Amino acid sequence: METATRVQGVVAALKEAYPQALCALQYQKDYELMISVRLSAQCTDERVNKITPALFERFPTLDDFAEADVAEVEDYVRSCGFYHHKARDIVLACQMLRDEYGGKVPDTMEALLRIPGVGRKTANLLLGDLYGQPAVVCDTHCIRITNKLGLTVGKDPGKVEEQLWKILPPEESSDFCHRLVLHGRAVCDARKPACDRCTLAPYCKTFTGE
Repeated sequence: METATRVQGVVAALKEAYPQALCALQYQKDYELMISVRLSAQCTDERVNKITPALFERFPTLDDFAEADVAEVEDYVRSCGFYHHKARDIVLACQMLRDEYGGKVPDTMEALLRIPGVGRKTANLLLGDLYGQPAVVCDTHCIRITNKLGLTVGKDPGKVEEQLWKILPPEESSDFCHRLVLHGRAVCDARKPACDRCTLAPYCKTFTGE
């Protein structure tokens, strides 16, 4: 099967299975999404969504986060793991938004990568979800499943992202990645994939043995 045909089929199948391609993280303000994505590193979205309501209630504005005591933020995010680094990054990031970006999450990759705790995966998610820009979010689900589908090779996030930019329709890229996360959780589990009910089975090289 040609790559373009495979991509077209995968995109269509994911759209049918997951029409609502939404980020699982809960937020109301742009910087809240930035904070939630930082907390989600090495942690589940479910866990992040459990702790952020209290966090956002305690620090209801960007200025509150920028002026926060890192130790107090640590107490709120402790259960997300790596809480020392995450709390520090959250405070420093909010300070940068306040002092350099007019209190808004910026809308360019270059500007986002200057923010403490923001790498390419986070930056892509912010660009896609906040600004509707083409975005390729290479998390573990994306890397694992696109490898199985034969769309990408390797586990390096940067290289997988580069490969996907070359083959995905730009207007589909952000939703495509969200749908892969949903599919990875619902069907293509890393330990026990449910291949018998997988909508992507016809396009999966691991399943078909191509």
